[in-house]
Amino acid sequence: MPGEAAPRGPAPDYKLIAPRPLCGALGAEIAGIDLSQPLSDALFAEIEAAFHEHIVLVFPGQHWTPAQQVAFTARFGPVEEHPLRSRPGLPEQPEVLVLVNKPGTRGARNDIWHSDISFWETPPLGSVLYGIEVPEGYGDTMFCNMAAAYEALSPALRAVLRPLRALHSAAGLAARNNAGDNNASPIAQVPDPVSHPVVRTHPGSGKLALYVNPWFTERFEGMTVDESRPLLDFLAAQATRPENVYRHRWRRGDVVMWDNRAAMHYAIRDYDENQVRIMHRTTALGDRPV
Repeated sequence: MPGEAAPRGPAPDYKLIAPRPLCGALGAEIAGIDLSQPLSDALFAEIEAAFHEHIVLVFPGQHWTPAQQVAFTARFGPVEEHPLRSRPGLPEQPEVLVLVNKPGTRGARNDIWHSDISFWETPPLGSVLYGIEVPEGYGDTMFCNMAAAYEALSPALRAVLRPLRALHSAAGLAARNNAGDNNASPIAQVPDPVSHPVVRTHPGSGKLALYVNPWFTERFEGMTVDESRPLLDFLAAQATRPENVYRHRWRRGDVVMWDNRAAMHYAIRDYDENQVRIMHRTTALGDRPV
């Protein structure tokens, strides 16, 4: 029935890994894999299949260098810096974004539902986040399944959405960063908005997924902001229903990767400047949404 969470499909035939589902909507933990070591083609193929199936993967107890994190991420796609340089990268490895919260350095805000860099012509395929130092019990990250959100809509609404396109813009990000209260790099020039389909086809799984988000999606193409807002708000509310969300509680050494083509995420900011939180993030470039 519309509004219910879509059930997961049949699992691939895994032989080298044993993904453990983390909730009904999305997410799986894969234990016993050392990501700092080179992965065989067979092992990587199973990890990629699990990524397409579960959308969010958690690898606990990892210890790797920035170069090893880049090498792992590059198996999925080219690893690049943030296109607007809104977060600092490591001097020796600029593709590795450094997310820091510590005394004297307040972590930048990211507590809004979004899909990373959807304002770009070719948004990221996925992101890999490594928890180097975390205040356990604080700073959880939430993820929602955008394929299940689309499937749970009524057939009539799905038919309305299929041909629509929406404009995505970095204007809000620039305004927030340039206000000087987010401990993030200022953005000198905002690129023009880009148009993406409201419903995209996942190239790995073939599933249809909503591709709009409250942070970067300004309006539907051919409509005004005021005309667009009620439906965009409705879709966001449907996607982030509790039964469609996995909430990850970070532990030191966790590596969490998520599929930007089928998920939104929200970084909870319930910690203060006295709680040390250091994360490294890498991003794999994706294709133009279709």
